[in-house]
Formats: sequence, C-alpha cells, structure tokens
Amino acid sequence: MSTFGFRKPEDLPQTLALFPLDGVILFPRSVISLNVFEPRYLNMVDDALGGERLIGIIQPATGEDGEPTPHLADVGSVGRITGFNETDDGRYLITLTGICRFDLEQEIEGGTPYRQALVNYQPFAGDFRQASGAGIDRPALMKSLKTYAQLHGFQVDWSAVDGAPTETVINVAAQLCPFDAAAKQALLESVSIEERAQALVALLEWDNAADDQNKRPLQ
Repeated sequence: MSTFGFRKPEDLPQTLALFPLDGVILFPRSVISLNVFEPRYLNMVDDALGGERLIGIIQPATGEDGEPTPHLADVGSVGRITGFNETDDGRYLITLTGICRFDLEQEIEGGTPYRQALVNYQPFAGDFRQASGAGIDRPALMKSLKTYAQLHGFQVDWSAVDGAPTETVINVAAQLCPFDAAAKQALLESVSIEERAQALVALLEWDNAADDQNKRPLQ
C-alpha cells in the first residue's frame, strides 16, 4: 500500500523542511494536528502547500528544548499536510499524515527562515508497508493500555481500538501517551513494530506499577 503515491524512499525529496517540536513524534499512516503561529513556520507551511505538502517533524535533542537553535534528534518523520485551516488571527491549523521516518544527515542553508536538512529514508524503507504485527501479543498489549488509561482517567473508545490494526494501535498510543521526550524518541527509533511494541509495553507497565505503588497505603 502506498501513501499519497510515495512507494519507496527514492520517491521522497532528499532535502526537507524541519519543524522541531519537543514531545511530538509521527509514525507512518498516523496523524497529528498542529497549531502553527510562529512566522517562520507559517512561511514553512506556505512553502509546503506550494509544493508537495511535505514537512519533517523532529524533536530537539534531549535537554535542549527551549534553546534558540537546539541540536536535533537523529531521527524524525516526514508527514504530508492533509488538512488545513486558517484562523481569523492568522494561525494555521494543519493535519499531518505520516509517510516515513528518516535519519537526519546534515542541516543545510536553504535561504529560508526555517531549518532544512538532507535526510535519509533508507533505514526505514519498511515504513511504506503496513506491518502486520503478527508476532505481537495483542491481548497483553491491550491489557496494559486499558490499565494505563484507567489509572490516568483517559476516555477511550475501546470498540474502535479493538477494530484497528495492531500497527495503528501501537503507533497512536506511542504518539498520544504522555511519556517524556526521550521515551518518545526511543519509540520512534524502534525500527520494527515488534521492537516498538515491546518498548511501549515496558513503558506502560513501568508507569502502571509506579502508580499502583503510589496508591498503596503505607505500612
């Protein structure tokens, strides 16, 4: 299955506009919604809309959030603008749908107010095909997710989750669960869906155990 006609790494541009966002990751076939208001990123969206509508989402390197020009993580994701609205006060509300992850190779001077880089999609060529997740213990994954949601008071449409592909369940949970930036980056850099599922369950179980411990009465 291709995404917007992109079937392999060579179909994507080697030079990519970058949108650094702490705590935000994007997986293939998943979506994120963004509120864009800084002038340089409004410019970036304008340029993307005039071309192939592609933007690279990448986190600042751990510990550098808030720096004027932070170093960036080694891995990000390219997404395509699939939804766009402009507000009365000049903000852009956009939806990005993920296509493929990339290795950040080298930032370049592109003559734009936003950052650009040369990227390499080859290590993540498998992103162009939906993973079956056949080797994943889905009942154990669902149990961990339901416990986590209950402990944190999240409202979830479990009937929709039960009907979703395993890849979708894992990737959406990885994006939405409020893990710290380093944990999210580790999930993003897990090459296979099986590795990501294992890492996700470990994070969920650690959090569930910590919450359970905190709620126990002192002896």
